[in-house]
This record gives sequence, C-alpha cells and structure tokens, in this order.
Amino acid sequence: MAAEATPAPPSSSFQLILGSSSVARRKILAEMGYKFDVMTANIDEKSIRREKPEELVLVLAEAKADAIMSRIDISDYRKDGVDPTLLITSDIVVVHKGIIKEKPASKEEASQFLKGYSGGHVSTVGSVVVTNLKSGKRCSAVDIAEVYFHEIPDEVIQNLIDEGVVFNVAGGLLLEHPLVLPFVEAVVGSTDSVMGLHKALTEKLIHDALVSP
Repeated sequence: MAAEATPAPPSSSFQLILGSSSVARRKILAEMGYKFDVMTANIDEKSIRREKPEELVLVLAEAKADAIMSRIDISDYRKDGVDPTLLITSDIVVVHKGIIKEKPASKEEASQFLKGYSGGHVSTVGSVVVTNLKSGKRCSAVDIAEVYFHEIPDEVIQNLIDEGVVFNVAGGLLLEHPLVLPFVEAVVGSTDSVMGLHKALTEKLIHDALVSP
C-alpha cells in the first residue's frame, strides 16, 4: 500500500504518545521530527489470533491502543482548550511461504526462521493505528513490503541467535543489523515499514486523525 507523506496542518498543535516499547519505532518517529511520550500496552498478543496477517496486525494494534486507553483518565485528554493527543500503535508480522511468523519463542525456532529466509524472500505486513484521544477518531492502515535475501551463512545465523536480539522482533528479522545487511539482496517497498513504522503512512494517519470527523 503506497502512501504519500501528508503533513499535518501547520496551525494544528497536538501531542503524541507512541504506544510501543520498540527501539526501532522510537527511532523512526524521532527521525520524522516528532517529540513524544512512550507508553506500552503489555497485552497478551498470543491470545489474539486471525488467519489473515492484514487482519491480525490491525486487531493487535487496536488492542494495544485500547489497553493503553484503559489505563489513563481519558477525560483529561478531552477537556476544552486542551490540544489533541494522538496515540500511535502498530504491529508487524513476517510472512514466509504463506505462514505468519511472529517473535521466535526459542533458539530452535529462531534458527528455523532465519535458515528459511536464506536465499529466499519474506513479506512484512505492518499496521499503523492513530487514535485521537480528544475526539475519539481512529484511523488505521496496513502496509506490505518484501525483503529478498542472499544465502545467509550458518555462522551468521548462530551469531544473531547468540546475541539474543532476534527474539525481540517479528520473525527474528533484523533488516539493518550489521550481520544481516550484507545479505539483503533487495527491499521492495519501504525500509522503515520493514523496521516497524511506515513513515509516510504514519504522517497521513496523523493528518487524518486531526481532521474533524
């Protein structure tokens, strides 16, 4: 899903909350020039299942937003004269040979994932949900990208697993990791989408969430 960056109206003043503990998403949002607070949802993602990856990532991002909203006093954000606060939540899964891959649960699963990607390609399916806490308006969309790999040596895969970072990301996929990058043949779509937050899509949804319903 292609999206052109649409900046929010210059006269519009708003606050941002990133509903994610992801270091990559924090980095991307900061690169976009935003200042923001961070809150985490801490939901049981495994308890929410959908067969289609597009539906799964959307419902998970919405569940994260709902969980965060349940822990705050929403009336504080709806007072007269208070600038709107936008809550950004997202989710991403890797799809390999038609099978949804989430965060690997063990070293064996991580090894299976990464060896499966070697010499092949995967799709990333990512959602972005922007909720206007003042108006209640919620905007969402899904983006799909593809990553093609050269053959990844077994020792590189083992080093990634030993580092432990593969367990923190969907499908164990670390696109910009120094060990992985040399073996990335091509990315079809947005690199920031693969990393967890499509910049142009996020900009558009921020703009849309600020427009009166």
